[in-house]
Amino acid sequence: MDSLQGHLLIAMPSLEETFFERSVIYLCEHDDKGAMGLIINRPIGLELEDLLEQMGLNPPAELAFQINSQVLVGGPVAPDRGFVLHTPQSDWINSHKVSDDCMLTTSRDVLSAIGTKNSPSNYLVALGYAGWGKDQLEQELAENTWLTIKATPDLLYNKNPEHLWEIASKQLGFDMWQLSNQVGHA
Repeated sequence: MDSLQGHLLIAMPSLEETFFERSVIYLCEHDDKGAMGLIINRPIGLELEDLLEQMGLNPPAELAFQINSQVLVGGPVAPDRGFVLHTPQSDWINSHKVSDDCMLTTSRDVLSAIGTKNSPSNYLVALGYAGWGKDQLEQELAENTWLTIKATPDLLYNKNPEHLWEIASKQLGFDMWQLSNQVGHA
């Protein structure tokens, strides 16, 4: 099995009317035990600045203009747990290198740095995650539930999340709506 860590999963139209409808998931871990990723294109309706204030992490007022992100729904598992995908920076208590372009941090210290000079240059904040048990993701891939594409910093950090599903699928060379919902049919 080739690891898809650092890749994007793009939901096929067959996932219509499910939790994962039109989702794009960044895979943070993928090995023979299973997979874990974050949905990166579904804003939760909460500004990052508001989340930081709720947590008592008030950035300095003169730097508040840097905070313009929406908090994302990372997935259905542990929706009260926060995850930060960010450009590599090794200063945090609980970080994991996902790829040369991205780290995953789950400790509060990275959130307290957002909006300051110590902030990662690019970041996404998500609540919850998506998880797959042993061989579960491989089965879903075999059933054509997901398309995969290598994640790039541009796709991760520079695209409007609400348009990412269409943008990512077009990078594969087609419009997602050209596909049929039935396996084996184009």
